[in-house]
Formats: sequence, structure tokens, C-alpha cells
Amino acid sequence: MELHIYYIFVLALPVACIAWTVTKEEIFREAREFCVDRSKNCNKLIKRKFFYVFTCEYCFSHYVTILILLITNYTLIYPDWRGTIIAFFAIVWIANVYMSLYNIIRIDLKKEKIRVAKEESELKDN
Repeated sequence: MELHIYYIFVLALPVACIAWTVTKEEIFREAREFCVDRSKNCNKLIKRKFFYVFTCEYCFSHYVTILILLITNYTLIYPDWRGTIIAFFAIVWIANVYMSLYNIIRIDLKKEKIRVAKEESELKDN
């Protein structure tokens, strides 16, 4: 049972990866732009909210977590539905911590690339 708690950190990895990829990466840009448009321009609230889910990594991570829990039947603390609910919220939270850390790393890498490009440009001008 001790190792069971570590699974939550492993299960949060694919949740974070899938949620980030769908909502942020270039490969899904066209679909995401369509969803952004529909989330702003649909005439019914339920339709707007449905499409918004695909534009927000936090929102989308909830649905990915449901899928992961259905596939794995993972529970946390309790072996029944209560454990599934606890696992659900814990996985979503950890996945979003992972995505936040990943975003910070990406921003730092972009800043570094810009700084290096600026220094190289200054060296060429001299």
C-alpha cells in the first residue's frame, strides 16, 4: 500500500502531457482556434462551455483525469468511490503543478534564446 501513493505522481504525468499538448501545442492549433471561436460565438451557453474546455489546460485536465481513472481504476486512501473522487482531485492538482512548472521552464528557455540572439546580433554589428 505504501507504493500506491506514488502512482498518483505517475498518473498525473500523462494527464499533464495530454492536457498541455491539446490546449497549447502547435499540432492542435487549428482545432484549438476553432474551439476558441466556438467558445465565444456559439448561441447556447452549454455549447460555449463545451468548446472552452479544449482551450484551457486546467479544464481539460479534469476530463483527461476521468479517462485515466476509468482506464486504471486507481483509488486513493479508500478502495471505493470515495477513493476515486480523492484520486480525481489529487491527480488534477498534481498535473496542473506539472504544467505550471513546465510553463515556467519554457518561459525561461525562451528568455534565454532571446538574450543569446540579442548578444549574437550585437557581436555581428561590432
